[in-house]
Amino acid sequence: MARAGEDEGRAVVTNRRARHEYWIEETHEAGVVLTGTEVKSLRAGRANLQDAFARVAGGEAWLHHMHISPYAQGNIHNHDPLRTRKLLLHRREVLRLGQRAQQKGYTLVPLRLYFRNGVAKVELAVARGRRQYDKRERIAEREAQRRIARALGARTPRGRR
Repeated sequence: MARAGEDEGRAVVTNRRARHEYWIEETHEAGVVLTGTEVKSLRAGRANLQDAFARVAGGEAWLHHMHISPYAQGNIHNHDPLRTRKLLLHRREVLRLGQRAQQKGYTLVPLRLYFRNGVAKVELAVARGRRQYDKRERIAEREAQRRIARALGARTPRGRR
């Protein structure tokens, strides 16, 4: 049970664009190595995963291009907003993710960043890039579902809901 004032898995930031740009194959949870001012900025919700991706290099997983805004009261101890951050995973997970990312068309994409029991976590996905026609097709399906729901909603009598 979470202590009073703890955020149990509440997302600080999500990468909505990733679900549009990629087919998500599988997800993994990883810890993130952060500095003090980065944690304070994250708790204030000042981060962006839009262009972020992960790589496996030298037997370690790294998160690139995740933007965490500098902390307002951080003065000289502030961090570089776009620095590369280490991901904390078990050795087997790192090897497996590295093999999957080596396959043609696959990449490692962060989906969301959140705190669990006071520790920053990132949900990392093994994803395959979508083609432009896949994206258009998905948008058309969503719009068709909206039209159907609107049409069915208009036909139901007001008193019968």
